[in-house]
Amino acid sequence: MVDRATASPAPGAAAAASGALPGENAEALLRRLEWSVLRRLDGWLQGDYRTLFRGEGLDLADLREYQHHDDVRRIDWNVTARLQQPYVREYTEDRDIAAWFLLDLSPSVHFGSRRRSKAQVGIEFTGVIARLLARRGNRVGALLYGDRVDTVLPARSGRMQVLELMQRLINRPDASAMPQGTKLSELLQGALQQLKRRSMVFVLSDFFSEPGWSEPLATLALRHEVIAVRLYDPLELELPDLGLVYIQDAETGEQLMVDTHSRGFRQRFAGAARRREAELRTGLAQAGVDTLELASDEDLAAAIVRFVHLRRQRSRLAAGSVAPRPNA
Repeated sequence: MVDRATASPAPGAAAAASGALPGENAEALLRRLEWSVLRRLDGWLQGDYRTLFRGEGLDLADLREYQHHDDVRRIDWNVTARLQQPYVREYTEDRDIAAWFLLDLSPSVHFGSRRRSKAQVGIEFTGVIARLLARRGNRVGALLYGDRVDTVLPARSGRMQVLELMQRLINRPDASAMPQGTKLSELLQGALQQLKRRSMVFVLSDFFSEPGWSEPLATLALRHEVIAVRLYDPLELELPDLGLVYIQDAETGEQLMVDTHSRGFRQRFAGAARRREAELRTGLAQAGVDTLELASDEDLAAAIVRFVHLRRQRSRLAAGSVAPRPNA
């Protein structure tokens, strides 16, 4: 299918798909991220990690009348019905944040047309955010999905927990050997069953999946603070003129030789990509989640800072905002 097809990765992409450089272990990967990304974030954000991670406790602190731009998820419908006036709940802020990373590691996520795959970017993002949280005493956990939810790492605190998570990601089996077809809904349903306490949830995926993921994502967002990290590669949006190339469906393995010199084919490919983009944005908006769009060729620290600024500006708006791509 054209709307899900991607060009075959460049030689060496498979080696980098785990998120680590060749020969790099979890300790080396985390140390590299600490030096190359976390130090820059500390400088740009001036150590104010709460602009990105604001805990929300379960203890009700107060009720007040709804004001324009309040988050609709905080409306207390029982009080609203009794008083015939919208009221919102305010909670005591919780210092201890439990953050969960739901990682889609299905075959399509391992594509990358540049020096990094989508999976590598997602794993590096996970390492940075997990370390940023853990070093302040917060707990991090993860659910990993290949062709099913095959790994659950309970939420714990400390640097060793982050190293354990990174090691599990590095040692993942070859994605190409997995049965074909991605059902993102299974990962989200697994999180609904696993997460008992209100948490911050990062869903990392390219959203190349069978339909049906929007509803469980919306249910998850009712119970938790959910951030969708949409991974994408620029080549998935528009094909350059490369002449005759093989295009492979990353989910089914189906291959097709196409002539990218044909303007008509490139236009059809771009049109299919635009339709998929529209469907994806509609699904995320309906789920009511904030979204960070993270490209495989994008600077990770700059993307995180861009998202922090967006959340700061929209802290009083209802959920459902989408962080724009650079130069959008």
